[in-house]
Amino acid sequence: MSQEEITLKAENELKKFVDKIYVYRSNKVSTLINMLIAGVIGYPFQIGYFFNTGAHFYFKKVIQKEQPDHIFVQLIRMAEYVLKTQNISKSLDYMDTFSKGIERRMEKEKGLKRLAYRFEFNRLKKYEEKVFSYFDNHYIISSQDRDSFSFEKAKSISISPNGVDHNFFTPKKNIIKSYDLVFTGNMSYPPNVSAVIYIAKEIMPLLIKDYPNIQLLIAGATPTSSVKGLANKNITVSGWIDDIRDAYNDSKIFLAPLQIGTGLQNKLLEAMSMEVPCITSKLANNALGAKRESEILIGETPQEYVELIKRLINNEDLRNNLTKNAKLFVEQNYNWNSISKFLIKDFFPSN
Repeated sequence: MSQEEITLKAENELKKFVDKIYVYRSNKVSTLINMLIAGVIGYPFQIGYFFNTGAHFYFKKVIQKEQPDHIFVQLIRMAEYVLKTQNISKSLDYMDTFSKGIERRMEKEKGLKRLAYRFEFNRLKKYEEKVFSYFDNHYIISSQDRDSFSFEKAKSISISPNGVDHNFFTPKKNIIKSYDLVFTGNMSYPPNVSAVIYIAKEIMPLLIKDYPNIQLLIAGATPTSSVKGLANKNITVSGWIDDIRDAYNDSKIFLAPLQIGTGLQNKLLEAMSMEVPCITSKLANNALGAKRESEILIGETPQEYVELIKRLINNEDLRNNLTKNAKLFVEQNYNWNSISKFLIKDFFPSN
């Protein structure tokens, strides 16, 4: 389901992996109506945002036509479309614990905004438990996310991490780096917005005292006005980059001081595969599981992040050891081939 028409380029890329593509076009008016309905009947607003009655009938017809052997649903946002589909095995990938992500955002807000987040948090908790019983298999991206569920049956959810294409995310050698630091991601996603504002306002001023010419690249699609406003002589906000590998190749250190959000950060997997030394938060690394000091560096305060950045700038051996160990870590633990085989075995146990 999309509010925009699928581009020919996107369609051609998808057809490398699938035989058929079905897209239901929605619009902003129906989305708003469905969110209001969700609020009235006690569903999370996120479910209302993605659920559309017309799309429901459309996908029911697609299922009747195609008669799939298995239905795989990614995110609880799409679960409502197949809850009552019978006689076909179904899998749900929770991916992240949405309720925990909303709770973390709620804790940083005040007043009416905090109240609105609490409202959504309570409804998400109930919905995450409700949809569990409708699916045969259940997956989530990390043990940290699974442990944050509040219902007992969640303990049986399988861990299915993200992977990274190590053949694609390979660094160019002997390239001159233009940036000292880089952060990548969808720059309208609140946890990413929060992270780069933290870097720009809490970390960069401390670094500039000792490194007045230090350069930070913020790379990623759809930067908000608050992100665009961070640009200055030390900070570049690039917006969309056709090949995100260019951002990694062009930078010396990957910095991701994530304070909110859930799940496993693809950006860290990509940076490690691209042999860029990484500094992140304890929250982000709890999902990743890299070894501190050996495969990744962990900070918690602006002063700690600054000291870690200085260590990497001034210690070539540390940079080399960190990148070598991190590359091996992601190759061994975040490999798409092994992850895909694990999923297929669950989908079709008799094969």
